Amino acid sequence: MLASLVSYLALGTAAGFLAGLYGVGGGLIIVPSLMTVFALQQVSGEVAMHVAVGTSLATIVITGASSAWGHFRRGSIRRDWLVALLPGLVMGAVLGVFVAGALSGGLLGTLFGVFLLLVAAKLVLGRSPKAGRQAPGRGSMVVAGGVIGGVSALFGIGGGTLSVPWLIRCGASMTQAVGTSAACGLPIALVGAVTFIAMGLGDPRLPDGAFGFVMLPALLGIALTSVPCARLGVRLAHRLPARVLKLSFALLLTVVGLGFLL
Repeated sequence: MLASLVSYLALGTAAGFLAGLYGVGGGLIIVPSLMTVFALQQVSGEVAMHVAVGTSLATIVITGASSAWGHFRRGSIRRDWLVALLPGLVMGAVLGVFVAGALSGGLLGTLFGVFLLLVAAKLVLGRSPKAGRQAPGRGSMVVAGGVIGGVSALFGIGGGTLSVPWLIRCGASMTQAVGTSAACGLPIALVGAVTFIAMGLGDPRLPDGAFGFVMLPALLGIALTSVPCARLGVRLAHRLPARVLKLSFALLLTVVGLGFLL
């Protein structure tokens, strides 16, 4: 258990640093990192991906709360849009977990690999979303929240990859989009993590230290080291050219994504 905790502290250090360096939520880094650690610990392949995703969501509850509070204090959260998105975010998160639970570990890993490749392609080829002038209706917000919540819970991410472009198209400034996205990630992660815990309780394939589909030692180790190390990543990010950061992150996601597919 001590060796495992040390490995999780190291994982949190790397994940936090990379998240700060590339300005993304930790889920894109934490899930593949956890899969590497779980493989070394010989965690059953049938549940390893589910535990990685559930644990990632649980860590986002902690880190996301800090981020959302900071944006709230600076007034960068559009609370009216957050309220409009919230029903969809919650329903989507629950549905995403149930979809994940219905998939085999291998298929869930393959889908995650494809998702990483799509994100990498968007970084290299995609353009910034065009700012909109008129916010969509409540129905559109609920549907968008459902998609954001479902995909985020399925892959154990905070949702910024999807919510920031959507909010910009709704007419939000970049500051408002990032702040509101951070607030959206909190209910997704909380509902998703709780549902993953409930779904995994009593599963005989779970490794020691797991509470449902959340690995508690990993949650502790990542929470302790990821936040301070993210600040180091942010400092380095301000010293490197933006294009270098974008292309290097796309390369990292491509390599990791192909690793899930091969």
